Parts: sequence; C-alpha cells; structure tokens
Amino acid sequence: MTYSGFQIRHLSFHGSEKEPAVVSFQSGLNVVYGASDTGKSYIVEAIDFMLGGKGPLPDIPQAKGYDRVLLAIAFDDGSETTLHRSMSGGQFRAFEGLHTSIPDAEGSPLGEIHNERDEANLSSFLLSKIGLSGKRIKKNAKDETQALSFRNIARLAIINEEEIIQKRSPLSDGNYTANTANTSVFTMLLTGVDDTALLSRKGTSAEEQKRLAQIDLLDQLIADAQKRITTISGSRDELSDQEERLARAMDNRAEQLAFTEEKFKAISTRRRAIIQKIETTSDRYTEIATLLDRFNLLRDHYVSDYERLLGIREAGSFFSVLEQEVCPTCGALPDHHDSGAACHGDVGLTVAAAEAEMQKIESRQTELMTTIAALNAESQSIQKSLPNLKNSLSELSIEIEMVVSPDLRRQRATYKELADKGANVREALGLFSNLNDLTSRKANLERQNEGGGSDATSNNRLSSTVVAPFAERVESVLQQWGFPGIANVHFDTTAKDLVISGKARTAYGKGLRAITQSAFTISLLEYCADNNLPHPGIVVLDSPLLSYREPEGAEDDLSETNLNGNFYRYLLGLKGDRQAIIVENMDPPSDVELGNRVIHFSGMSDEGRFGLFPL
Repeated sequence: MTYSGFQIRHLSFHGSEKEPAVVSFQSGLNVVYGASDTGKSYIVEAIDFMLGGKGPLPDIPQAKGYDRVLLAIAFDDGSETTLHRSMSGGQFRAFEGLHTSIPDAEGSPLGEIHNERDEANLSSFLLSKIGLSGKRIKKNAKDETQALSFRNIARLAIINEEEIIQKRSPLSDGNYTANTANTSVFTMLLTGVDDTALLSRKGTSAEEQKRLAQIDLLDQLIADAQKRITTISGSRDELSDQEERLARAMDNRAEQLAFTEEKFKAISTRRRAIIQKIETTSDRYTEIATLLDRFNLLRDHYVSDYERLLGIREAGSFFSVLEQEVCPTCGALPDHHDSGAACHGDVGLTVAAAEAEMQKIESRQTELMTTIAALNAESQSIQKSLPNLKNSLSELSIEIEMVVSPDLRRQRATYKELADKGANVREALGLFSNLNDLTSRKANLERQNEGGGSDATSNNRLSSTVVAPFAERVESVLQQWGFPGIANVHFDTTAKDLVISGKARTAYGKGLRAITQSAFTISLLEYCADNNLPHPGIVVLDSPLLSYREPEGAEDDLSETNLNGNFYRYLLGLKGDRQAIIVENMDPPSDVELGNRVIHFSGMSDEGRFGLFPL
C-alpha cells in the first residue's frame, strides 16, 4: 500500500432555473468562514454526502429549488472525475474531467452502497484510486472480517461540528458494535496492513447459534434505530442539555402565562361587571322614559280636570250674585222651587265640592311633579354616566383584544411549542437509550459467543509500538500550535484515545476537545502521507477553533493565546499532495496571510458573497 490521495476542486449545487452555487478549492489549506446560517456547515455535510454519506441532504430554506450536486475531484494519478448525485440521495454518476455545470454526457453509474462483488459503486471506485481496493478489516473479536468500505475511512477525514466535540474516542462513532472495525481501519492506516490474513473462529454449538440468531435480530433493530437517529439534529449530550434548557424555559413561560391569564381574568371580570351595569342602567333608563310618558299623560289629565273644576267654581260664583228667578238646575220659578226636592241645586255646595276636588288635584299634582323631577334627574344622571361606562367598556375591550389576548395567545403558543419540543427531545433521547440498550444486549451476546473475550485483548495489532510514532506526531503538531501546558502525548490502546499531558483527551472541555480532535485528524493525514501509507489525502473540519468562540470555562478559553494563528500557519505549510478544508465562524487572525485561500460568506446582500447559495 502507498499514499495516493485525491483533492476536491469544486462543489456545486444545481436546480432548474436556479443560478449554480459553486465553491472551489485548491491544494493545501482552504478556509470557509463568515456569518451564521450562510451554508458553511452545509459544505461539510455535502462533501460527506458526495463521498458516500447517506442522504438526503438537510432541507434548508436557502437550498430551495436546488436538487442536484456535483463534486469535482482530482486524483494523484492525474485523472479527474466529477461525481453527480441527487440531493435526495441514491446512486451516483461519474463524468471524466472537472465540471461545475451538469455535463451533457450520460456518465457512468456508481452505486451508493459498497459491494465487494460488484465494483460499480462509489466506495470501490474511491478505494481503487487510493490503493485500498479489495482490503478487509476485522469486525469482531472472533476474527471475522468484512470488506473495507470508503465510509470506514471517511469518518477519520471528515469531522462535522457535532463529532468534533464528542466526549469519545476519535475511533468511535457511538456504536459499540462498530468499534472493532473502526480500530482495524485505524491500525491498517498506521501499518499499511489489512486483516485479510485473519481466520475466523466460528462457534458451532446450538447455544451459540441461538445467540447468533438473536444478534441478527438485534442488528436489524439497531439499524432501524440508527436510521431514525440520523433524522435527529444533535447528539445525545446536546439533547440532554436541550431538555434541561427547555424545562427551565417552560418553567419561566408557565410563570409568565399564569400572570397573563390572571391579568386577563381580572380585566374580563371588570368588563363583565361594566357590561352588566350598562345593561341594568339602560333598562332603568327605558323604564324611566316609560314612566315619564305615563306621568306626563296623568299630569295632562290633572290639568284638564283642574280646569273643569275651576270653571265650575267660577260659574258658581256668578250664580251666587245673580237674582234668583229661575233655578239654574231644574228651571223652577222661585215661588215653586222646593229646596227639599230632588233638584239639589245648591250652587254653594257644588262650588265647595269643586274647590275640595281642586285641592286634591293640586296635592296630587305637587306629588306628581316631584316624582317627575326626580325621574328627570335620574334620567339625566343616567345619560351622563352611560357614555363613561361605554368608554370604560371600550377601553377594557381594546386592552383585551389588542394587548392581553394576543399576548396570551402568543404565550400559550410559545408554551405549547416548548412542550412539543420537549416531547420531541424526550422521544429522541428515548431512541438513544433504546439504541444503547440494544447495542449493550448485542455486545453481551457477542461476548458470550466469544467465551468472555473482549476486543481489547483479541485485537493486539494496535500495540503501543504501532501507535507511538503517531502519538509523537500529534505531540509535535500540538506543540507547533501552542496548545497550553503540552508536555507529552501518548495513545491509550485500551481507551483508543489520546492522553495529553497525563490527562485523557475526553476530560478536556469541548473547545479543547475540538482542537485535539483536529490535531488527531490532521496528524493522521500527515503521518500517512509522510510514511507513504494509504489515506484519502484530505481533511475537512467544521469549527475546530470553538474554544475561541464558545469556551466552557477558563481552562477551555484560548482567546488570549495565539493558537489560532499557529493553527493556520501550520496548515499553510501543507505539501501540495494534501488538502485541508476548514470551516469556521470566526475571522482568521489578521497576522496570518491567507490570500486567495479564503472564502468569506458575509451574510449581507451588499457585501461580497452572501453565502453558499445566491441570495
């Protein structure tokens, strides 16, 4: 085996009636940096996707209308190939030459899954280009082997922003059952020797066969769980942190929601009271109007009766002064008038009766006018109070409809959204727990079939002698970068990870884990290339300098050091047969001259390139 890598020249996205989105790379160092949500991490995902990663690519708003991807690759043997794939996934097509637009030619189909019996797949094509065609790696402690896939190697060269901070070995992808294969790939890269010579130790007992059947079933369940987990955004640790943050956010929202609901209840109660008062007052106003109509009619009757009685009294006074000739009542002459007869023509008595009746009417008129005046006063008071009540009602209604109700709906929607997210996070964590349970059960069955042996004891090819030169290379790289407190580095063959200055790599904060993961990945490329050992020839790192942007604490904060400058200066010295693509949010340090090796996504429409996709 010899070193024969490749380099990415172009990555482009295409869609019907869409302007192509193209990024180009050169040998050695390439830096993509800029604002958030401009497509930087999407480049890492797309490169991994175009080198055989599972699809589809994430659905982001900026990529709307794009449906195809091209990846142009230059190989060390002088050949050039452009890979074409749908953004939904599926098989590839390979075209000769470097293209940034969809070729008119038919191209050669390449399957997306490795198949050792059929070389017409991307994995076999790439492995043949880097000198690893037909290699086999150990897959379990029974020394059973499997065909090497390019995906086994890609995970050691392409590190996304989630993997770069994980608290586990760079050789582990979180799947226990794949650890043996991952370790075998690493050993093969360091030694140039694969596991073709291994002879498996197969069990033949009925109990072992039963466990193998159970393992096969668990494999199916694990594959299904892993497939579902690929749709989850974030690692288990991130989801746990998110669950805690959501719980705190829901508690805060619950307090705010309770306060707003109490406010809504108080204002609604006041509004109902005012509505009830307006209804009662309006009913009273209508009742008063009806009474006044009736009392005014009664007053008119009193006036009419009073005027009639007044006429009787005046007529009586006239009769009393006239000479009596003929009785005004019965018409009898004075000589013939019988005062005791039925005539009753006593004018004085009639006048007296009229006056008495007039006094009654005057008394009743006085009472009636007092009542009318009281009712008029009450009516005027109601007329004055009703507008104020209606204004108060309007103000409360506006406050409810324009302020409190929208705020309440918004808070309820936010709380529901948080609750839904919490349920989704708990469901996702449940998937991780289920996967861990399945892998643990499978590992236990495998250990039983292996007679209690472990991979750490059976896989003795990854010895201290093998890893010592590599650990020295990592130590040299970290020293050149100016890693704080660096003393010595060695590789723990049991933990399958670096121990830096006596401290396990996973014991550092996430920022320093990102730096040390980057050192591991870059050192592996350099070690293989310098020792003429197989390697793809590229590394792709997303957010290696996280400790400058989001340190977890004082020990994780490198902002006062010049490690970032040393990091870029070191990568500027990469030889021409190697390539590094670095994706970062932060601007590169001003004291490092990167020239045309930088791609800047400004995130602004009026300043340079907005992002990966045209605005």
